[in-house]
Amino acid sequence: MSEFPSPALPRRLAALIYDTCLVLPLVMFGTAVAMGVHMGIDGESSTRVDAQVLDANLVQVLTLLTTAAFYCGFWLLKGQTLGMQAWRIRLRSFRGESVTPRQAVLRCLGAVVSLLPAGAGYWWCLFDRNNRYWHDYLSGTELELLPKRRD
Repeated sequence: MSEFPSPALPRRLAALIYDTCLVLPLVMFGTAVAMGVHMGIDGESSTRVDAQVLDANLVQVLTLLTTAAFYCGFWLLKGQTLGMQAWRIRLRSFRGESVTPRQAVLRCLGAVVSLLPAGAGYWWCLFDRNNRYWHDYLSGTELELLPKRRD
């Protein structure tokens, strides 16, 4: 159990919105690069409209991989994404240690599972005595609210 309290849901959502504003341009950039590669392979002189459209499944996979890379990278680097830093939230293991690559990947996959049944895995934190999501239990991680820095 963490020595710091668990952040409230509004704070968690604020960090998520902040991070979404950072992930969306990355997803768009990745999709644009994939589109350029696709057009380069298909040929620049192609005038067919459907030749210049990426498969929707490919865009979904790119979105998932970009988002997972963003979160896993930041969690492994500092235990915090930029949104989490702004809202003083940190991700740690249940033992209070830094997150391992396995835990980061499990958390990302678990977050998708938590979202599927109408977000039940996220709403769970409102009823859980430890304020944890389903993917916290799956990955052995938890969020903690850091104290304000005294400058």
